[in-house]
This record gives sequence, C-alpha cells and structure tokens, in this order.
Amino acid sequence: MAESCYITFPTTYYAIRAESVLKTQPYSFKMIPVPRSISSSCGTAMRCHCEDLAAIREILLQNSLELEGFYRLEEIGLRVPEVEEIHFDQ
Repeated sequence: MAESCYITFPTTYYAIRAESVLKTQPYSFKMIPVPRSISSSCGTAMRCHCEDLAAIREILLQNSLELEGFYRLEEIGLRVPEVEEIHFDQ
C-alpha cells in the first residue's frame, strides 16, 4: 500500500514556477500529470511525501504561487486509489 500527496495548480504556469522554486529546497517531489482519481481535467500536479506537504505548501505560498488543491492518494493493489482532499486552516 503506497501513499503520496499531491498539489494541483490552477494553470501550468504555476506548476512550472513551483518546480523552479522547489529545486533549491531539500524536498523530494516529482511533476506529473494530474491523476484521474483527482480530476478528469488535464494539468500538472506535484507529487511529494505527505510528511513534506505542509512545508512545501508554505514555501510555495511565500513565493506567491497560486495553489488549487491538496490530496492524499492511497494506492491499494489494482483497485482505484482512495483519495482524500486535504484542507489547511488559513
């Protein structure tokens, strides 16, 4: 059972900027197409370790990036992944 967290962006522009900002940070992440279990629309998402999500979010917000959503996906074998939307208190 694998678990990853994802950040989605309102446009590809913000996804590219996020990648650029985080290249200088000590966090592991990967830019990927938005998983279908999160959204059927096209776009780019950032996959990261769930324990790094809050810190990555804070760095991106400090750099004036617009973020769309935060998700935790738990993959269970060949079944459809379980998706949980994550909400942060402002």
